[in-house]
Amino acid sequence: MPFKLPFALLATACAASAYAADFDASKPLLCASVTAVDCVEGRCISGTPSDIGAPPFMRLDFANKTVLGEKRTSAIQSMETDGEQMILRGSELGYAWTITVDQTDGRMVATLTNANGVFAVFGACTTP
Repeated sequence: MPFKLPFALLATACAASAYAADFDASKPLLCASVTAVDCVEGRCISGTPSDIGAPPFMRLDFANKTVLGEKRTSAIQSMETDGEQMILRGSELGYAWTITVDQTDGRMVATLTNANGVFAVFGACTTP
């Protein structure tokens, strides 16, 4: 049985064309989830984000250093960019999370981990 995510962090955006400058943390991003994987002790289940409790959308607010989901807001504790991708990190409710956004096309992977397993959500981001 898949675990339910404890917060509205993991989701990614509608695949949309945008310029690379849109993915440089100068503008907020709206992200929507597409597919998800839930792994515990080497056993993985693939499905939809709603299967693991991920919200359908989240907003990455770089100015306020937050990730806003439907029910929760989580602080971005660290962020780095290298011209190819942005890597955001944080933690909440005993979980560590990472969101990686491709700076050329907005593709995104979000992970949420604790000592019991990992959730991964794949999707894309766009500027609202």
